[in-house]
Amino acid sequence: MKAITVEPKKPGTARYEDFPEPDLQEGSVLVEAVAVGVCGTDVEIVEGKYGWAPPGKDRLVLGHESLGRVIDPGPGSSLKKGDLVVGIVRRPDPVPCPNCAVGEWDMCRNGQYTERGIKEIHGFMSERWRIEPEYAIKVDSSLGILGVLLEPTTVVTKAWAHVISVGVRAFWEPHTVLVTGAGPIGLLAALIGAQRGLDVHVLDRATTGAKPDIVRALGATYHSCSVSALGFEPDVIIECTGAGQVINESIQTISSGGIVCLTGVGHGGGSSKAATADVAAAAVLKNIVIIGSVNANKRHWYRAGKILARADRKWLGRLITRREKPENFKQALERQPDDLKVVIQFSET
Repeated sequence: MKAITVEPKKPGTARYEDFPEPDLQEGSVLVEAVAVGVCGTDVEIVEGKYGWAPPGKDRLVLGHESLGRVIDPGPGSSLKKGDLVVGIVRRPDPVPCPNCAVGEWDMCRNGQYTERGIKEIHGFMSERWRIEPEYAIKVDSSLGILGVLLEPTTVVTKAWAHVISVGVRAFWEPHTVLVTGAGPIGLLAALIGAQRGLDVHVLDRATTGAKPDIVRALGATYHSCSVSALGFEPDVIIECTGAGQVINESIQTISSGGIVCLTGVGHGGGSSKAATADVAAAAVLKNIVIIGSVNANKRHWYRAGKILARADRKWLGRLITRREKPENFKQALERQPDDLKVVIQFSET
């Protein structure tokens, strides 16, 4: 079979090549790849910024946003041949830490977890892959290729779950949510806000292109100004840009008793002591909570599947803006101006 592989931490080593069939040790469920979503993590691994091959191996199969069709469900599985499935990305550490021991590997305490296509386990950018039955999530068949959006949906499903958990620390009736960043993660966060019946606002730098129309089609309000210029104080902010200025303005703009959930990862730009003190003052005087959220555990994957199943298929379809063949994976990794979610499509659903 063929797979898209890379030698981690060595730029220019990614290639589409012949690769051994997946080993039975990787899981008893054999899956034919349908599509794999591309995100910034894949780009950074290809650029040599990080990534870890499986122990004893030089190369890593890329891809963590999966969608596949079951070829052989194996023994003891509730899956059937032909089922559409996605693979959970993270695996608990072998120690395990207290969180991994209870299935909350997204909250791993010691960092010894592994991840498909990222850290020490081959990913899903291969014509066939195997997975353990307990890490395979069945997708509503009516979603078709849209099931490839499940992994990014889990990220914001967890973020929302944590926001709600924090919110009920006191009497809490949120009405407005601001999502900063109208990429796939931000748009899926907005989808969840809309499904919860909130007044959803999305902020992004783009003034033209698909983003404003996609937001409005959700019934939400689109903004291209700064957070500080919005003219209202959101009850919840889901921050998906990782940009320091946006984060700082979000903390200053959130309503009293509000919650800012950080999901974006930025780089550089250290804070001054004065800025840190301002953040602390805002947190104390307005009773606000600032939380970070990354990855997801199995219950978030289950809930994310339900969220996608309830969503309008036409709207979801607008998030996938480009499909590339595996042999053209380099084009998939090159961001184009109108890209939202780019997928590498291995086969038809």
